[in-house]
Amino acid sequence: MSTIRERLEAEERRALSPHATFSSATKGRQRPEPDDDMRTAFQRDRDRVLHCRSFRRLAGKTQVFLAPEGDHYRTRITHTLEVAQIARTIARCLALNEELAEVIALGHDLGHTPFGHAGEYALAHLVPGGFHHARQSLRVVEQLEKEGAGLNLTLEVRDGILKHSKGKGPILSDAPSLTAMTLEGQVVRAADIIAYANHDLDDAERAGLVTDGDVPLEIRKVIGETHSERIRALVLGVVNATKLDEKRAIKMDGEVLGALAALREFLYQRVYDDERVHGEFEKAQRILGELWEHYRKHGDEFAARWWPRGTRADEGLDRAVCDFISGMTDRYALRAFQELRMPRRWDVY
Repeated sequence: MSTIRERLEAEERRALSPHATFSSATKGRQRPEPDDDMRTAFQRDRDRVLHCRSFRRLAGKTQVFLAPEGDHYRTRITHTLEVAQIARTIARCLALNEELAEVIALGHDLGHTPFGHAGEYALAHLVPGGFHHARQSLRVVEQLEKEGAGLNLTLEVRDGILKHSKGKGPILSDAPSLTAMTLEGQVVRAADIIAYANHDLDDAERAGLVTDGDVPLEIRKVIGETHSERIRALVLGVVNATKLDEKRAIKMDGEVLGALAALREFLYQRVYDDERVHGEFEKAQRILGELWEHYRKHGDEFAARWWPRGTRADEGLDRAVCDFISGMTDRYALRAFQELRMPRRWDVY
């Protein structure tokens, strides 16, 4: 008698494109383990990410606006959920494996710093050898979670997490070092920028930095005037341009891709590099810089009080401090800085 997992795997083979990644054909985990009777390999990966500590901490990490007062600004966790939903939509339209796309999306930012890209920029200039959140996300799932055991995810998920990031680089790339081994991983790379380009614009409008009408007309003509119109146009731009029988790669319609690249450039000019936003970024960078110097200067105290359980002793102090700081929420980083640099209130009775 077949198990529930085996029936689910059979359903994948019947329903999905021959170009999809089948959970029954996974290239495996870092450490072999028995199959689950109920869940496919990618379902298990999704559950492990959802239940890990690093995922919960995303709720306390900034997307763009640092420590926002309003309730409706995105955090790193709401960004992650929006990426996951867009990735699932694209995967479903292309008959790819939704569960694989979803877990890559849920795990893609687990290694992100506090204070958004301001924190990443700070650590990139402080940590010997640099810092990048995609590599740190991979380190989180391979080593730091579960007190050094890692989550033992499948290779397909780990590869997609590592190769999701773009920065100012190509939105879609044919370079092997930037291209995920699975189509589902490539979908997440596209879904990530579709999500953040739209929700960062939405948050910037809420903050009073821009209005819908500030977006150049040539962009609006291609992908629409509203949040929902833009997401729909960008998702369709991927679905309609991707011809898996012709080339095994995720593509985007050229005109739509150009509009998305122009929207990203608009956000850099009008939002990310705005004096008000940039000024807060500089404050955040100074906070992380001072924490970095303090922990390294007081290595014995750091080892006794804060050394991350997943960081091996032979990896050294710098690596441990990097793991500790990058795992902080905004609130924790502010509290740590206050304890180190601000005078403690003395209650007199």
